[in-house]
Amino acid sequence: MNYVFISPHFPSNFKNFVFGLKKAGVHVFGIASEPYELLDADLRESLTEYYRVNDMENYDEMLRAVAYLTYKHGKMDRIESHNEYWLAQDARLRTDFNVFGFKNEDMAFAKLKSAMKEKFSDAGVRVARGRVIGDYHDALGLCHEYGFPVCIKPDSGVGAADTHKIRSEEELGHFFHVKNPYESYILEEFIDGKIVTYDGLTDANGNILFDATLVYEKAVLEIVEKNADMFYYVDRNMPDDLREIGTKLVQAFNVRERFFHFEFFRLPDGSLVALEANLRPPGGHTMDMWNWANDVDLYAAYGELVATGHFNAQMHAPYYCCYVSRKGVHPYRFTHEQVMARYGGNVVLFEEMPGIFAAIMGDFGYVIRAAEYQELMDIIHMISVTE
Repeated sequence: MNYVFISPHFPSNFKNFVFGLKKAGVHVFGIASEPYELLDADLRESLTEYYRVNDMENYDEMLRAVAYLTYKHGKMDRIESHNEYWLAQDARLRTDFNVFGFKNEDMAFAKLKSAMKEKFSDAGVRVARGRVIGDYHDALGLCHEYGFPVCIKPDSGVGAADTHKIRSEEELGHFFHVKNPYESYILEEFIDGKIVTYDGLTDANGNILFDATLVYEKAVLEIVEKNADMFYYVDRNMPDDLREIGTKLVQAFNVRERFFHFEFFRLPDGSLVALEANLRPPGGHTMDMWNWANDVDLYAAYGELVATGHFNAQMHAPYYCCYVSRKGVHPYRFTHEQVMARYGGNVVLFEEMPGIFAAIMGDFGYVIRAAEYQELMDIIHMISVTE
């Protein structure tokens, strides 16, 4: 089996997908703009071949790369980056080379928030009111209909980039003064709730092989606006209503041999409102957090799934697993050394975060695990509490 992995070196933990695929006997071909000699040695050794392009944004270069690998090694069976940024380009390459997976015609509901809303509604799932807006007066009319505050964000966007909480007509006017004139924006009623997710992996027939849920302490927009710390954790318990709604959406979005990451608001009254569909693994260290929460190797399990159709990982979640951020601007009560002296046995990873992730993920990140919820909260408190 031949597998083209787009950007196998970034994010850095995704090289583990390459290791898992190779372990399962898959031939993995990397395409990226990174010089070959700068790839990690273990990644170089695991790739069957690496094709360097000058610019991954240049589709002609990417097309030639896949064509060359196909000519040299035979038909490619999979083309995948597992990365939101390259989702549409992955689909375009699959379309042009007739490879299994999402094609061009699937990208509207995979990338456009307005199309996601239609899918949510068609599946009978409650969604925040909103639509794509035109000029200032069109947006102002919606603001009067929904009431302030409202949320405005790109119809096609990644994370909280270019997302705005609008609290008044003055702020709306400022947004239209500074907004990207080439971007299409969607305006939504503002929903106040805790963000939870329904995540997992399906086989090639769309069967859910495992599911999991994340709980976020703060919304990403709040983290960026207030330069706040954040934490989110893999919950050991899956609420029944979340699983029921999430299963409907996996079917509605026709998710096949893919990771999925559906985001919801959990309202104070306990109900769920669908927020967004992400048809790829959750970002950051979530893949690794699933591994630590379950004492498994999901990268290897994914490789086995692609190669054989079988999934053997036992996902029983004996641990909560949590990512906790720290930012250099905050005066923390406890030093890193004090945290490690008290809870070093619970810290499975501590690292300095790349600058491009720091606004959300912090300058430093701890990944911790604990069997009991209260212990998890105690560790989070020691890491996060400030003077």
